[in-house]
Amino acid sequence: MQKLLKWTLETIREEESCFSWMEEYRYEWAPLIKSATTQILEGKTVLIVTDDSRKWFGQYILNNINALQKNRPLLPFYQMIDLFPNLKSLTSTQELQLLEDMLDISYPNGYYIWYIGKGDHPYTKQAYRCEDSFLWIMDEEVQNSFSLRSSDALLDIKLLQLYKLFDATISAGLFGDLDLEL
Repeated sequence: MQKLLKWTLETIREEESCFSWMEEYRYEWAPLIKSATTQILEGKTVLIVTDDSRKWFGQYILNNINALQKNRPLLPFYQMIDLFPNLKSLTSTQELQLLEDMLDISYPNGYYIWYIGKGDHPYTKQAYRCEDSFLWIMDEEVQNSFSLRSSDALLDIKLLQLYKLFDATISAGLFGDLDLEL
């Protein structure tokens, strides 16, 4: 059983596509992926939230995370906008708290928000309130987040590569092939 940082580096290097860019970011990635994967293994639900430009990516995640050919347990990943279509209309702290209360009742084992998008999007209000959120933020450096650039010509490819790495980490964690310690 390998430790997370070493496993991540080997997985990056085994990837046949141009994924070498991720080698230098693995130290930023590892603590975030450790937290996200650990929460999944603890039975928490993952609520995916994206800005409008990354809506396609949220749908991609949902279409692939529970593919039956992975031969692993089905995992609770959902789009938050599908659970609460009025998400865009939440503005006050009180309204955000009401949503959190509903989510706490709905997911007694806990949940966390996986946000992918720009840091100034209205949906970040909810993501930033949830301290265990898994944040992929565009064009900003936000504490406890993975930073990407929306102007990067290879952004879509990088998102897909990161998803593939996250998915592989989940499988390795589920099957006991990975020690999530850094």
